[in-house]
Amino acid sequence: MRQFPRRLEIVSPGGFPPGITEENILWQQIPRNRRIAEVFAKCGLVERAGQGMNRMFEECIKETKPLPDFSGTDRYQVSVTLEGNIQDVRFLRFLEQVGSERLASFGTEDFLVLDLIRQQQHVPDNLVGRFPVLRKNDIIERVSHGRGTRYILSHRFYRFLGEPGVYTRTRGLDRETRKSLLLQHIEENREEGSSLSELMQIFPDLNRRQVQNLLHDLKAENRIHVVGRTKAARWYPGQGPEYVAPKPPGN
Repeated sequence: MRQFPRRLEIVSPGGFPPGITEENILWQQIPRNRRIAEVFAKCGLVERAGQGMNRMFEECIKETKPLPDFSGTDRYQVSVTLEGNIQDVRFLRFLEQVGSERLASFGTEDFLVLDLIRQQQHVPDNLVGRFPVLRKNDIIERVSHGRGTRYILSHRFYRFLGEPGVYTRTRGLDRETRKSLLLQHIEENREEGSSLSELMQIFPDLNRRQVQNLLHDLKAENRIHVVGRTKAARWYPGQGPEYVAPKPPGN
């Protein structure tokens, strides 16, 4: 073991046991010598088998430190580096506010999900089952947009930071807000009309079909109409000349 001011390096002779890799080390436990592990447990020298690696990952995430690094491991040794630098002090304070009792009920999977969402990284399929627990505790939120569903840290987190505006930007715009922005642009350009290409510039995160769907919603609500077809089509506010008002009931 080598200790530095900001990191700890631990090297153990012998590579990973058969079947253990850096990717599955949290989910697979194969003791090198089961009898020795049982003796140490009965003597109170170690905790239950397989718990140590989970605790390492959980503590790193709760303290917003980098996850354990096994990149120095080869067939002859297992090398793990533990970094001491706190990456996000504000997230650490937020977890402290959530409370030790509630965090005590979280498992390793929950902390991994939180860490991935905090860093805006993809959550693998084997962890998505933890979303309901974290949503119930008001730590993450589900956001649905044209590209599908994603998860972000909750409004509670951004209120804690005093940054509600960042929450709004992170969450993005809902469907009705997007329609309102389209309508506003079309009304402001009522004389020359608005082409689909310029309307797509309003939402660079949406594709052509998604913007067309918003326009069709507005057209079905009789709030806009289109003149022309294909690339020459232009959108205008209000009901088009082809609009026919519905007949009153009983006529």
